[in-house]
Amino acid sequence: MDAWLAERAVDILCLQEVRAPDAVVRELLGDGWHILHAEAEAKGRAGVAIASREAPVGTRGHIGHDYFATAGRWVEADFKIPGRDGASLLTVVSAYVHSGEADTPKQVDKYRFLDAMAGRLPELKASRDHVLVVGDLNVGHTTLDIKNWKGNVKRAGFLPEERAYFDRFFGEEIGFTDVHRTLAGEVDGPYTWWSWRGQAFDNDTGWRIDYHMATPELAALASNAVVDRAASYDARFSDHAPLVVDYQF
Repeated sequence: MDAWLAERAVDILCLQEVRAPDAVVRELLGDGWHILHAEAEAKGRAGVAIASREAPVGTRGHIGHDYFATAGRWVEADFKIPGRDGASLLTVVSAYVHSGEADTPKQVDKYRFLDAMAGRLPELKASRDHVLVVGDLNVGHTTLDIKNWKGNVKRAGFLPEERAYFDRFFGEEIGFTDVHRTLAGEVDGPYTWWSWRGQAFDNDTGWRIDYHMATPELAALASNAVVDRAASYDARFSDHAPLVVDYQF
């Protein structure tokens, strides 16, 4: 990841499924970053972080529900963004939704977290100039988001009940924009996750489960979206590929 990060020179980096103690995260990222990290109470699980070149003006370490306070699945950082009419407030969220497993307690927790998102997103939207939720949200919203969608309609990640939450997130009720889909158009993918097993990566049999969810005014400032898919299987540093979006303020 070091080589990718050095070449990309991003302003704000959001990480999910960090799975590391805070000291290790800071050592690996090195100097020059302001780091907000929510380590999961369960060692070696979950964990989310936001690393930024500019210092945030405010931070929050979880989604606001006590049940998820130590889950390592949601962090928020506020940034002042210069504009023509003075500074505006941008809140960036790094989110890691449960992978889930149909008809198990893991899936119950996933729905509970999606319910918490459905409550938090309108609060953020109502109180900020711009909001951006970046993360591994572990749901393919439409049939364009999974290569083999017909074989996954009963599997966590593409269950109708899960996809209905994203209808709300990106519909009139909550009103966020799926930035990557908007910029890519109605095409298959572009996928952001591939199984380690078989030939999924080589055959591009993937899932688009990593998102930039933005308030409409921010989404209108997005100029480019790229999935940094590794050149080959052995060059991957994760089963996900980074999703990079440029916003022109």
